[in-house]
Amino acid sequence: MTRRKIMRLFARWHVWLGWLVGVPVLMWTVTGLIMVWHPIEYVRGNHLRAELPPVQTQAWVMPQLESPVRSLSLQSLPDGPGWIVVQEDGNRVRYSATDGSPYAAVEEGNARSIAATAYAGDAALEAVTFFPADANPLDLRAGVDAWQARFADDTHIYIHAQTGEVLAVRSGWWRVFDFMWGLHIMDLQEREDTSHPVLIIFAALGVAGSLLGCVLMFRRRKARVQVPKGARA
Repeated sequence: MTRRKIMRLFARWHVWLGWLVGVPVLMWTVTGLIMVWHPIEYVRGNHLRAELPPVQTQAWVMPQLESPVRSLSLQSLPDGPGWIVVQEDGNRVRYSATDGSPYAAVEEGNARSIAATAYAGDAALEAVTFFPADANPLDLRAGVDAWQARFADDTHIYIHAQTGEVLAVRSGWWRVFDFMWGLHIMDLQEREDTSHPVLIIFAALGVAGSLLGCVLMFRRRKARVQVPKGARA
C-alpha cells in the first residue's frame, strides 16, 4: 500500500473516530470547565462551615474501653468537645469529654441545634430529616445513619446520628459539581467508578483519534506550481 493510500485511510479513520468520540470529548471538556469554575474549597462548602472553638487543654476524662479500638481522638464538635472512638469494625462511637460516659444517639432536637451551630450562612433552617445508612441521599453516600438539616439557601448539613459529627456540608453548587463529575466519569448512578469499560474504550478511541490527527497534520505535502512557458527566462 502506497503512502498516499495509507494517509487517505488514516484520514477516513480520523473522520469516523471524530464522529464517534466527538460528543464524549465535548462532554469531558464542558464538565471539566464547570468543575474548575470555583476552587475546591468553595465546592466543599468550607465558607458555609462555622469555625469551631479549639479544645481547651484541661483534665478531660478518658472513656473506659473494654476492647481494642482503631483510634481514639478528642475533637471539637458543634455541641462541645468529645471523644470519638473508631472501633475495630469501623463503627464510630462518641464519649463525653467531661465524665467519659457514652454519648446518647442524636435526636431531632439535637440535630437542629448542631446544624444551627455548624452553619455559617444566613438562611433559615427549613427541615431536619433522618436517613438510615441504607437510604442515604445522593449528596451524602456515607453509608451511616445521618440527619439532614436543610436550609433555605439549598444548603444541606449532614450530621452523624451517633456521634453528632458534621459529615458533610452540601451546597447547590456541590450538587452541580457532583452531577458534572458523574458525567465526566460516565457513572451517573454511583458517581464513584473511574475505571469501567465504557470510559476506558472512549478514552482510548479519543487518544487514537488525536494521534491520527497529529499524523495527518504534520504530513508533508509537496506543492506543485505550474509556471507558464512564456514566463520562463
